[in-house]
Amino acid sequence: MSLKNWDNKTWLSSKKYIHSFNRFLLKQVKLSSDSYILDIGCGRGKILGNLSTKLRLRKKPIGIDVEQHRDRDKRIAFKKTDAIRFLKKSEVKFDLILIKQTIHFLKFSEIKKLLFYCKKRLNLKGKIIIFTLDTSKNEIPTFLSFEKKLQISLNRDKKIIQLISNLYPKRKLEKFTFKVKITKKKYNEMIKNRYISTLLKFSFKEIAKGISEINYKYKKIINFKDKLVCLIIKI
Repeated sequence: MSLKNWDNKTWLSSKKYIHSFNRFLLKQVKLSSDSYILDIGCGRGKILGNLSTKLRLRKKPIGIDVEQHRDRDKRIAFKKTDAIRFLKKSEVKFDLILIKQTIHFLKFSEIKKLLFYCKKRLNLKGKIIIFTLDTSKNEIPTFLSFEKKLQISLNRDKKIIQLISNLYPKRKLEKFTFKVKITKKKYNEMIKNRYISTLLKFSFKEIAKGISEINYKYKKIINFKDKLVCLIIKI
């Protein structure tokens, strides 16, 4: 089962989230209309498309993803390919390489290789910016089996953050927080659609049981903070 619903009609695809995220992003890296941007694991490319309009980019930013969504943003140049293969062949230099909530899909050896080639493809003042879930104070609404699986994933994310910090000791660390307000009904729909990779292998029966737990555990309106760790690498 592939992850097709992580940014589809959720807070992650809302205008409020995208504007908030891009404001944060532009505080971390100086970009202009002449900047060239690569987004690895771009999903539908809505964040990149919004950024393109905001900066009035002269060059279409490139978005790479293993899923070819029908409703992907037309403001980006989309490529369905492997990121490492693309970077090895590319001769283009980028001002920003964005890796948002996708690095956890890779093996540690692949992460090392990916970041090596990303750094080779940076302009002199370019930056690699990696976002992953905050591993220490995560507030994602869960049910019991979801919580257990998520904690395993977060423990691996801790190791990934440590790996990157060891490889690039001068890396900078920031945190991005977005306040989410969502109806329980909508959130249950997201769970049914397996909006997060932790839910991908859950059976229909497990999902149904989890939704029952969510219904008992949370009120009609769910409020929480979506927290991300941001790792910034430059030449």
